[in-house]
Formats: sequence, C-alpha cells, structure tokens
Amino acid sequence: MRARAVVDLAALRANVRALRAAAPTAELMTVVKSDAYGHGMVPCARAARKAGASWLGAATPEEALALRAAGDTGRLMCWLWTPGGPWRQAIEADIDVSASGLWALREAVAAARACGRTARLHLKADTGLGRSGCQPADWPALVDEARAAEAEGAIRVTGLWSHFACADEPGHPSIGAQLSVFRDMVAHAERAGLRPEVRHLANSPATLTVPESHFDLVRTGIATYGISPSPELGAAADFGLRPVMTLSAALASVKRVPGGHGVSYGHRYVTPGETTLALVPVGYGDGIPRHASGTGPVLVAGKWRTIAGTVAMDQFVVDLGGDTAAPGDEAVLFGPGDRGEPTAEDWARAVGSIAYEIVTRISARIPRVYVGEDGGTGN
Repeated sequence: MRARAVVDLAALRANVRALRAAAPTAELMTVVKSDAYGHGMVPCARAARKAGASWLGAATPEEALALRAAGDTGRLMCWLWTPGGPWRQAIEADIDVSASGLWALREAVAAARACGRTARLHLKADTGLGRSGCQPADWPALVDEARAAEAEGAIRVTGLWSHFACADEPGHPSIGAQLSVFRDMVAHAERAGLRPEVRHLANSPATLTVPESHFDLVRTGIATYGISPSPELGAAADFGLRPVMTLSAALASVKRVPGGHGVSYGHRYVTPGETTLALVPVGYGDGIPRHASGTGPVLVAGKWRTIAGTVAMDQFVVDLGGDTAAPGDEAVLFGPGDRGEPTAEDWARAVGSIAYEIVTRISARIPRVYVGEDGGTGN
C-alpha cells in the first residue's frame, strides 16, 4: 500500500471515556464534523456511541443526514445552516437543528409545518465569539418567536447553546465574560418559558479545564481524537488521551546521489555531499502541507528526518545521509509517538499551524485502515 492512515478505534473509545470522566455531571457530545476531523465519520461515530457518547455533533446537515443513513439513531445535532438548507429532511430524520437568528427559526418552523412534525431546535447565542449566534440585543425577539412557535407545536426548543472563543488560552478574560453572558441569556430564555433539555457551551479545552462551563452537555471534538486542544494546557497524555491516527507511507525510491545535487522543484535543497535520498510517495494532493517544505518531520530508518526541498503534489524527498533504506520501507509521518515518530502536534509546530488542521486535511486519497474495532460498532 502506497500510504495509509491507521485509525485506532480502541484509542478513540478510551478517549471518549476519559472525556466523560472529565465532565461527570454532563452528557457528552462527540463532534464528528469534517469526516471526524479526517478520521472517518461513520466508524468514529459508532465507536464514540459504544463508549458512551449520548450525542453526536455535525457541522452541516449533509453530515448529519449521512449519519442517519448509516444507521445512527441517537441524539444528533447539526448547526451550520444557510438559507434554503434541507430543513425538512433533517426534521424528518429527527436531527436537532440550530437557529442563530429569525431567518433560520422561520425556515425551521415552515419546514416543520410542511412535514407535520415538531422540530427539535437549539437556539444559539453569540456570547462573544462573533461568528454565528444571536447577539444579546436580538435575543429577546428570537426567544419570543421561538416560544410562540413552540406553543403552536411547530418546534420544541431542546437546547440553548454558545461557543467559546479562547478556551484554549488559560485565564483569558473572555472565558469568564462569555460564561456570564451565556448565563444571562439562558436565564432570559427560561424566564420567557423555554425549558431546554440541554444547555451547552464547553468545547474540548473547556471540558478539560473549565468545569463551571459544563452545564448539561459538553461538546468534544479534537480531544476525542487524542490531540490536545492547546499545548499550553498540556499534552494529550496529560489529560489521559491518546492520538488516534498514524499516517505512514512506503518508500517509493531510495538512491545514492552526488554532492551538489538539487532536490525537488526549485532546488530549494541541494545535497551537501554524496548521500542517499528516499522518496516518500505522498504530497499536497494527499493533504501534506506544501509549506512543510524543508520543515516537516518524518521517521525513516529509525531516525527523524526533515523533508528535503519542496513538497510536490504526490511526493516529497528526505535525505538519509549515511543511513540506508530500501523501497517499501516504512516512513511514518505522525502517530502517537510511541516508536519515536513525530506527532501531529510536531507537524503543527513545524508548519506554524495547529494539529486540528494536520489531521483534518489528510485527503480521501489515503485509505483509512481501522484497528481496535473489537467491542462492537452498534449505536
């Protein structure tokens, strides 16, 4: 196999259990958006359910509908809506939908009336992140219209929620500020007569470090996959988490070249002397960042190497110096680190990004190979 991403579902289940233990008074939503952060949405969703995730979270309605099509029957929420979205299909599939403003609420209500079902709907408050969510000044109008639609039977407001901006920065003043605004907006909604099943604000870092934000439900994304939501908060192992994905490839070529030999496009690397070059057959078409050129770490022949020269669409080169290897030998780009290989966090530091991006961008051209599936895959 040219390359593969091994996904350890036993590690994922253990991570879900660790996150449940970190928020023992709340239910847990495992976020599986963007193909489970590149790990494979359906297998990861099933593993999370097996480990006790009572909710799943998806960004888009298409993701949520795909989970239903794959047989998931538990509580499931999606939140990234645009006008004209598949509201009716989501409502008929018993998916919890979200509204950040009156347009979304009205589309959900219209769809519920059209299909003769009561929509399960969460109202999202903008407590300071500045993305989606209803501003505090507009909240009373949204709450009042939602309450009227609920009295009619078109919707049931099942959740009130918001999202942190800086929970991955310990002590950031916005954390307390957002908590305060959220409490106020929830209190207003409840005074107006809304009785949500769940109030939820905490993401992965808040689940691990801000217990006062747990409320009724926590939403854990990146931590599920064994990656620390912020190195400042600690490494994954500090929270009892284990990286789930290991990305590797088989060397496609190994050859001796003389000193002064240019390597890859632009000759940004020139061999300092006679050496051995190994070709790793993955590139930016597979999700390897092109800006990892000259910086990306790889374990080959028992040692860390750095990408030599430019990452191409399908391949990159490493200089083995005086070491030897053979075509077919394994190059490990990242994994848990048990064998001395780099981690996704090492890659993030090398390219000036975050580990979220490193795992999520690995393309579908690289097959996912699932291990640790014992223990079942049922909902």
